[in-house]
Formats: sequence, structure tokens, C-alpha cells
Amino acid sequence: QPLLPSLFWYYLLELSFYWSLVFTLPFDVKRKDFKEQIVHHAATIFLISFSYCANYIRIGTLVMVIHDASDCFLEPTKIFNYMKWKKTCDILFMIFTAVFLISRLVIFPYTVLYNTYYYSMEIFQPFFGYYFMNALLIILQLLHVFWSCLIIHMVYKFILQGTMEKDMRSDTEESDKDEEREKIREKEKNGIAYFSNVTSNSYIQRNGSEPLNNRTHLTNGHVKER
Repeated sequence: QPLLPSLFWYYLLELSFYWSLVFTLPFDVKRKDFKEQIVHHAATIFLISFSYCANYIRIGTLVMVIHDASDCFLEPTKIFNYMKWKKTCDILFMIFTAVFLISRLVIFPYTVLYNTYYYSMEIFQPFFGYYFMNALLIILQLLHVFWSCLIIHMVYKFILQGTMEKDMRSDTEESDKDEEREKIREKEKNGIAYFSNVTSNSYIQRNGSEPLNNRTHLTNGHVKER
């Protein structure tokens, strides 16, 4: 299998991308699928490196294209979700769901796994790298099933509610905690505002005068009635 210059740069781009994800993991916010992401990155880096060194260029390129087909819709979906463009986000999310499920649950097992497990056995004798590569491909397929369950659950909620509330695949535990903290702060602010309004009104009713915030403060600390 000759290595074309375009495929060489494609391999280099993919490998550098996944290594960058590994290097930024300690500095990134821990996601709900943090452990699965680590396993996915490790398996992907080993597969890209092994397929390049063993000259499995065709199968390696096919695996990368299948994965990139759905990822190119995932990132714009996240961007529009952060921008609060709900309709655009929902449309891209449905497109991403269809491409992800078809590419990862249909094309990948019936095209890639079938050829690497059965068809290649009829042509070449298996060796250690054969079992190693197929084990990593099976790990990827298990991760595909895991993420597909999360996405299908999101689609189910989308059909019932008519909108996508959050991305279960990429949402973070810390962001959930931050949302809870924001709600608590809002409740505390509302409680303080309500308490201050009640005390101000009761002060006016008892004394018949205006509260201090309605008076004009002078520089010498005295208060002058408006």
C-alpha cells in the first residue's frame, strides 16, 4: 500500500490532534465521560501509529474518515449551543446524530470490523499485530455504543420536550455544580432583596419617613432630607 503525500499529512494531522487532546487533559475540565475519553484517545493514538508503521494505510485512513464524518458536525453544534442559537443547534444536532449512528454503528462494524476479522484472514496469516489492532478496534466500537446510548437518550428528550437542554456527551460535572451554585446565589440575592424591601417598608410605616437610600448624603457624613 503506497503512502501518498496527502495521506501522510492526513496521518500527521490526526495524530497531532489526538496528542494535543491528551496533553490538554490535565488542564481541561473533567467531563462526565472523562475515563472513556482517555481510553478513546489512547486507543486512537495506538491505532494511528500502528497502522502507519505496519503500512495498514487503507484501513487506517478509512477508520479516521469514519470518525471525522460525525465529528465535523459535533463541534459546530457545540458552538451554536454556547451562542444560544437553539434552532440552528437543534438542526445540527439531529444531523450529527444521524451521521454518528450510521457511521459508528453501521458502517464501522460492517465495513471495518468485518474486513479486519474475517476477510483479511482469508488472504493473510494472522500475527500479533493483527490481534492487537482488532482488540483496539473492538474497544472503539464499545465506546461507540456507549456514546450512542447517550445520544439516543438526548434525542428522546428532544422529541418529548422539543428542544435540546444540554449536551450529555460533553456536559461537565463541574458545570452542573456551577449551575446549582448560581441558583443558590440567585435565591440568596432574592431573599436579601425581599428582606431589605420588607424592612424598608416597615421602617416607613412605623416612622413615616423615607429610608436612608432616598436621602442625599453630604460629604461631612450628615444627611439632608430631599
